[in-house]
Amino acid sequence: MKKIFIPLLAISLLSSCVTTQVNNEVNKEKQNPKEIGFLSAFKEIKLEDLKQNLTVIASDEMEGRDTGSRGQKKAGEYMIRFYKNLGISFPKSLGSYYQKVPASYMQQKGGSNLPDSENILAFIEGSEKPEEIIVISAHYDHVGIQNNVVYNGADDDGSGTVAVMQIAKAFQTAKKAGNDPKRSILFLHVTGEEHGLFGSEYYSDHPVFPLGNTVADLNIDMIGRDDPENRGKNYVYVIGSEMLSSQLKTIIEEANSKINNLELNYKYDDPNDPEKLYYRSDHYNFAKHNIPVAFFFDGIHEDYHKPTDDVEKIDFSLLQKRAQLIFATAWELANRKERIVVDKK
Repeated sequence: MKKIFIPLLAISLLSSCVTTQVNNEVNKEKQNPKEIGFLSAFKEIKLEDLKQNLTVIASDEMEGRDTGSRGQKKAGEYMIRFYKNLGISFPKSLGSYYQKVPASYMQQKGGSNLPDSENILAFIEGSEKPEEIIVISAHYDHVGIQNNVVYNGADDDGSGTVAVMQIAKAFQTAKKAGNDPKRSILFLHVTGEEHGLFGSEYYSDHPVFPLGNTVADLNIDMIGRDDPENRGKNYVYVIGSEMLSSQLKTIIEEANSKINNLELNYKYDDPNDPEKLYYRSDHYNFAKHNIPVAFFFDGIHEDYHKPTDDVEKIDFSLLQKRAQLIFATAWELANRKERIVVDKK
């Protein structure tokens, strides 16, 4: 997550209780193929897969993934191999997984001395309403190497990066089983967040799909830890979900009650909050274009923007549960009959 300095600003399978909850929902729906498809896909968000990918993304080899750096490019190549192996392609109009974010663009926005970088886009086309797009986003950059120390950014935002990857795998599993999402899903890994939300701003200025066809953005920035206020709790902060749509917050809450039943904390769900978190991650560059957003976040913990933000401190069980919630929300957004309304300003 972007740092600001002004004061205003069991393991390979789901736990039995979660599986029971979801199975109960499926039983209620009897033989509804979509519900059965959901359950099968949901199981693909596996703890050990999240750990395997994060161990690579947040390794010293990636050199802290600073914007445009050699290490960030290595991380991007790893992510693209992941998508290729799953059979998930890129938007046809883009021609590759890369959307170049030029140094000149970032420099004119205040990112002095940054080199060219890239957003990475993977895409699953919808079966019934392919022109309508659900965006699932996370930034894959971090702050690099400082004073010869690698800042691995395992939580910020390695956790969001691998969650997007695993959610993509879940949707692809459903697709291969004949349960394609009705709407298209764009898996958007953005660059330059730490320096000023540059990658997501570039995308919103140069959208691959019309912003008017973008139904919602579910943004994931730090979901692998807990903060001192919620130590040991099964929770997640949800920010911005009712700013533009009266329906998105309800959809998230219904998805949550259906699966892991996390504590949804709305402490920061206020543009006037002193931390100004609504403005500090990539969802904001969608919200400012009147696109409903929800930002999933674990809070400000003691290793935020420190070299101690390492894989060993990630709570993978909690990361898994949060990723499952976001998948369940995206599944509903993608498959419901009508796109959610934009009825707030």
